[in-house]
Amino acid sequence: MIYILLLFFGHWFVSLFFHTSFLHRFASHKMFTASKTVERMFYFFTWVSQGSSYLVPRAYAVMHRMHHEYSDTKEDPHSPYFFKDVFGMMMHTRNIYNGFVSGKLTPASKFCNDLPIWTKLDQFGDHYLVRFAWAILYTATYLFLIHHFDLSYFWLLLLPIHYLMGPVQGAVVNWCGHKYGYQNYENGDHSHNSEPWGIFLLGELFQNNHHKFPNSVNFAKKWFEFDPSFHILKLLDRLKIIHLIPA
Repeated sequence: MIYILLLFFGHWFVSLFFHTSFLHRFASHKMFTASKTVERMFYFFTWVSQGSSYLVPRAYAVMHRMHHEYSDTKEDPHSPYFFKDVFGMMMHTRNIYNGFVSGKLTPASKFCNDLPIWTKLDQFGDHYLVRFAWAILYTATYLFLIHHFDLSYFWLLLLPIHYLMGPVQGAVVNWCGHKYGYQNYENGDHSHNSEPWGIFLLGELFQNNHHKFPNSVNFAKKWFEFDPSFHILKLLDRLKIIHLIPA
């Protein structure tokens, strides 16, 4: 059992770190700068960690910038206030995302400045056969562990989360972070801070703080709040791997 839990939480937190650091704080907000080599390393490990649920950075960044511009209005790509459940919101978000990736939808130019683009990796990582190969790898790993350690097939119920890791994490943040918790600031939207559960989202559930200070790399603003991702990025800054931009 311990090996499956290590696999699950390892995948969850590693993919989440690259989700929040690269897709959110770098691609969407440019909270830090990096050399082209380091940027490509973040890009590559975002793909590896998300695997079958890989989110193309340029499409993610455009949607996130729209989210801030139109937070909790009908133009918001993923506000929970226009859907009866999280699945409806996820499908709506998926349709917009796919439109941006395929080119069938064209975002306003103001959302398209300075986007990270690695066309070959995006085309490869977004291909359905590559996504399917990742899903096979996750399934085969679980089946090996179940047979090798004589575990219950119950653990296979975790596989859908592996398959959809990136969108699941995004849905948790967008749904819970705009419905539940407390508010430090009046932002004109429904953003909330959802501590203490935010630790499981590496700081992403400080949505109220983030919407008040969208360019601040540290999402925690009160003495009792803690943003793990900020401290990892701060360490990388001290090691001169990246350069944090003051808000």
